[in-house]
Amino acid sequence: MQTKLFIGGEFVDAADGATIDVLDPHDGSLLAQVAEAKAADVDRAVSAATAAKAGWARMAAADRGRLLLRLADAIEADTENLAMLETRDTGHPIRDTRNLDVPRTAATFRYFGGMADKFQGSVIPVEAGFLDYVTPEPLGVVGQIVPWNFPVMFCSWKMGPALAAGNTVVMKPAELTPMSALRIAELMNEVGFPAGVVNIIPGYGATAGQRIVEHPGIAKVSFTGSSAVGKGVARQAADTLKQVHLELGGKGANIVFSDANLIAAVNGTAFGIFHNQGQACIAASRLIIHESVAEEFLERFTALARSIKVGDPKDPTTEMGPLTSVMHRDRVLSYIDIAIEEGGEILSGGKAPSDPAL
Repeated sequence: MQTKLFIGGEFVDAADGATIDVLDPHDGSLLAQVAEAKAADVDRAVSAATAAKAGWARMAAADRGRLLLRLADAIEADTENLAMLETRDTGHPIRDTRNLDVPRTAATFRYFGGMADKFQGSVIPVEAGFLDYVTPEPLGVVGQIVPWNFPVMFCSWKMGPALAAGNTVVMKPAELTPMSALRIAELMNEVGFPAGVVNIIPGYGATAGQRIVEHPGIAKVSFTGSSAVGKGVARQAADTLKQVHLELGGKGANIVFSDANLIAAVNGTAFGIFHNQGQACIAASRLIIHESVAEEFLERFTALARSIKVGDPKDPTTEMGPLTSVMHRDRVLSYIDIAIEEGGEILSGGKAPSDPAL
């Protein structure tokens, strides 16, 4: 299990020796002590990515694609190990990490591996004696700040397109869930990625994340997280005229009309709100039901909710594991309290499980 920063193709300690305690959310036990990146470590990572960017950009696009395809194969071969690591790090049930998260990660890297040599320019018709053409070029060093809810898949969602287009990467995984990103860094070394093309530096948003956003050597920042933090990222990035990509939180709604197939609507709504314990940017956190079918819908939905098996995420029969952190669990419980204060009615659950086994 790798626990150091990945900079310039090597696993190294943080400049000041700081570490982060990474906990298993199922039982609160210490999973690992991971090196904590701060501003000086971001600077090291950007220097490594800058040194690697010219060679990576000049590499034949088909060769970049082949490396991404090799990485996809390596991830597939490592499915059992990577899935269990993701489960222990996030609380996401092993049935999902093994059958959804890791396979989708490999598939996404494979998709962008195939796309690497498909970026094409264009020639624009102009008057005689002139040539006007457009050719896509890499931006350079791309900073990526990812959340804790789907960490292994975010590796492919963020790195895949950036690498295929010839950019180098400095990625900050969330401090709560850095383990799968560090494992993928190991696999990148194994399949032959040049040193410095990808740098993985776990750390906190206020230190490492802040430095990524403000660093003048980073050409673009891609951030996924809350809308409040995203606004700050956009403002800070403006000081260095960075390009910015934001994927921010929302409040998705499921709307059930009077003529809906209630079985399908109940099943779809349950997946929408309960998948990954509801920890998804596309979670259906609002439910709007036509009054003529509300009673029947809620009866069916409540029965389904009560049937979900909550338990140890490492158990392949578990359907719902723990929330990823105690802080997040307490925040969810506070929302339940607010709902009750505002006149809401609890139909099932409403509190953290009291079974010591959970």
